[in-house]
Amino acid sequence: MLFNSIEFFLFLPIVFALYWLIGSKRINSQNVLIAISSYVFYGWWDWRFLFLILFSSIVDYTIGLKLKNESKQSKRKLFLWISICINLGFLGFFKYYNFFVDSLVNSFTFFGGKLNVDTLNIILPVGISFYTFQTLSYTIDVYNKKLEPTKDFVAFMAFVSFFPQLVAGPIERATNLLPQFHIKRKFEYSKAVDGLRQVLWGMFKKVVIADNCAKYANIIFNNYEDYSGSTLLLGAFFFAFQIYGDFSGYSDIAIGISRLFGFDLKRNFAFPYFSRDIAEFWRRWHISLSTWFRDYLYIPLGGSKGGLKMKIRNTFIIFIVSGFWHGANWTFVVWGALNAIYFLPLLLLNKNRVNTNLVAEGKYLPTLKELFQMATTFFITLIAWIFFRADNVTQALLYIQNIFTDTLFAKSAIFPTTILLLVAFFMSIEWLGRAGEYAIAKIDFINKPMRWSFYLLIIVLIFSFTGEQQEFIYFQF
Repeated sequence: MLFNSIEFFLFLPIVFALYWLIGSKRINSQNVLIAISSYVFYGWWDWRFLFLILFSSIVDYTIGLKLKNESKQSKRKLFLWISICINLGFLGFFKYYNFFVDSLVNSFTFFGGKLNVDTLNIILPVGISFYTFQTLSYTIDVYNKKLEPTKDFVAFMAFVSFFPQLVAGPIERATNLLPQFHIKRKFEYSKAVDGLRQVLWGMFKKVVIADNCAKYANIIFNNYEDYSGSTLLLGAFFFAFQIYGDFSGYSDIAIGISRLFGFDLKRNFAFPYFSRDIAEFWRRWHISLSTWFRDYLYIPLGGSKGGLKMKIRNTFIIFIVSGFWHGANWTFVVWGALNAIYFLPLLLLNKNRVNTNLVAEGKYLPTLKELFQMATTFFITLIAWIFFRADNVTQALLYIQNIFTDTLFAKSAIFPTTILLLVAFFMSIEWLGRAGEYAIAKIDFINKPMRWSFYLLIIVLIFSFTGEQQEFIYFQF
């Protein structure tokens, strides 16, 4: 069920009305409704995968209780590894089995050998990368005694399958979201209004920015050999805003909907395209994933506390694993490695935490230095996005090679002025609202007529630029 579908626009008000009719005093009933609604939401794609998410919930719920009652460290570690192996085993089979088989066969062929191993017609369960990491965070935190395991299975099921963020995040930590299923949730008008406002902005990002940029990005990437360097650069630009509008739009909608039900999810994007270096970019992009890898992989490996070799090793590990998390393709591995190369000089020179404050804080315009830093960071990010979007590494390299030719400054064959103006409008609003949790979070300071005129403009743009319905990009991850 897509957020931008008719089915969801019928589903959400029904669940919302039933949820608050139950009343905030009946927490268990509300949790049951959330769990059932989430399973309906998830089963809308393919009901067969409901058994997978249910099994994952049962495993980690049980292991959480086992960890609580077991004092012997060797057995506790065994329970932890059972959870890790089962969760990553499912993820590895459904997402990476065919990739590893194809890579193995190609390796034998490259060295003159022959290996006959059949691939399988595997359907990738929607959102498996997200809820797998969510349940793993629960088990790991219980193991590390940072969290008391819950005895309420319904609450745990609701936590794992919470429909607003089930299929594309944010990846919630059990320490933040799970306790919210055990406390009374009261309907707060101001909180609901804020949630609807964030949903509206998320829909604008998805429908107006992402889907329209996708149209031109797809045309250019699918026919990259036919276009000039300037057109190819514009295609990469469109994809950069497609993926940002698509993914951050989903996060905004998920966070906003959660607020309607009295839940607070963690922020997932913090205006990443205003970053002044790549380290700042990764503190602002897909925050729930980057912090997950930081806490559960990078720090346990030793982080940046060791010697030079350890710093380099850990940096490449976290970025390559992060890339591989996104998909079973060497393009994602190269994308991750390229970001590691971008990041490494900052880490080695101890400049990776220079830009932690808000860019041009308290000012309307950035300085020339800040503008140059943002432009440079955006450009190298845009080049990396080409690997993310390309079908294979060869195509990505050819695409980049064809950009840097004498046609780079030629007139672009594709130049949709209206869409470019919409992107400029979008980024202007983002810039003005960069001090908030999302771009229009602090719009209340504007007088009511102007505020409602702005809302009306956004709604008109959404309906005016609604094209062919497209799934969110991160559904495939």
